[in-house]
Amino acid sequence: MTATLTKGNETKALLLFSIPMILGNMLQQLYNVVDTLIVGRTLGPNALAAVGASYALMVLLTSIILGLCMGSGVVFAQLFGAGRIEELKISIVNAFVLICVLTLIIDLVAFLLLDQLVVWLNVPVEAMSYMIDYLRIIFLGMGFVFIYNFFAAVLRSIGNTMVPLLFLGISAIINVVLDIVLIVNFGMGIEGAAVATVVAQGVSAVLIAIYFFKKAESICPRRSHMRYDKKLLGLVINNSILTSIQQSIMNFGILMIQGLVNSFGVTVTAAFAIVVKIDAFAYMPAQDFGNAFATFVAQNAGAKEHKRIYKGTLAAAKLSIAFCAIASLLVCYFAKPLMLLFVEPKEMEIIRLGMQYLHIEGACYIGIGILFLLYGFYRGLGKSQMSIILTVFSLGTRVILAYLLAPIPEVGLLGIWWAIPIGWVIADIIGILYGVVKKEELLVIEHLEEYM
Repeated sequence: MTATLTKGNETKALLLFSIPMILGNMLQQLYNVVDTLIVGRTLGPNALAAVGASYALMVLLTSIILGLCMGSGVVFAQLFGAGRIEELKISIVNAFVLICVLTLIIDLVAFLLLDQLVVWLNVPVEAMSYMIDYLRIIFLGMGFVFIYNFFAAVLRSIGNTMVPLLFLGISAIINVVLDIVLIVNFGMGIEGAAVATVVAQGVSAVLIAIYFFKKAESICPRRSHMRYDKKLLGLVINNSILTSIQQSIMNFGILMIQGLVNSFGVTVTAAFAIVVKIDAFAYMPAQDFGNAFATFVAQNAGAKEHKRIYKGTLAAAKLSIAFCAIASLLVCYFAKPLMLLFVEPKEMEIIRLGMQYLHIEGACYIGIGILFLLYGFYRGLGKSQMSIILTVFSLGTRVILAYLLAPIPEVGLLGIWWAIPIGWVIADIIGILYGVVKKEELLVIEHLEEYM
């Protein structure tokens, strides 16, 4: 059930490790895409706008949890690569308790502030009640989000990406079936979409937890490992909190863009709800490849295979650029058919706005593909603070430009659309230049060396 990324052909190792992650997260996107598709075709534009506006907030909250799990996974991968299995088991226990507590706090705060968040997001009045009903149920499933992503991070850190994919596939099928049954057959409306998502998340969480405790004997903690370890917890906190901050900043910026988009009315909000789902599918593989690359770098950093990190970086860059170029061509060419998957042909303005977005932002996926690799590179080396800096530059540029350009009558929505790829390119330039200048210093994993 384990696989080392410290030996063999770098390109082959990256592909074999990343493909299940890519397939898994594409399935995970089905949770929201299926909701959007069925809601848009059965409940109308107002409900569609509500699901779209909800998506940005959901992504922000889940990204905090996901960031904590991803950051911990870097520590697990470094310890696994270094052969420190006992320390790995103790770190799993410490990380689980830390992230569990933080998840409960995040979920409680979000639930209590839901009404204020809806107002702050400038959600169109027609969609407000739909959004509140939807999110009240979704927030009940945050614990499942934590459990699945934590154990998935543990398994991926030791090279096992097939098991998370398997359980996610099962939950995706359940989500699709329940969407149809609850919304179409039982007429539960937007609440049915939320219930379907939570139940599906619950199934994946329960299955992966059972697998870990029953089958992952080589890394499963025992009673002797269930103790507080200051240094290991420090490693986990250093990586997980910084990664979570990076993920949160990234999605907070997206949330600010969502609020600006919402101010243009329900038609624009509905169009944006669709294109962000198309985006999610189009560049999700590049994002997952970046996450897989982080594990590759972390394992080799733990094993002190520095030359392999260099070779793997070149291989990863070639693969990511090739994929993103293909994705851009497909999205731009099939922009209209993709929009028609979500709305009826009569919704001409929604389709026009969506195509406009996809022809601008969708043509520039190479920019975000490189940025995801830079995030993974710095995170894998335990330099998550650099990922935060790149995120701030990327989203800071995006938000500032969007808010400056959108009010200009001659620019309007085009300013928002163009601000996104410009932010990617600026962050790419900074990340690459920093890596070239500081390449010798980056390979010293200070926290891991201190502990070991």
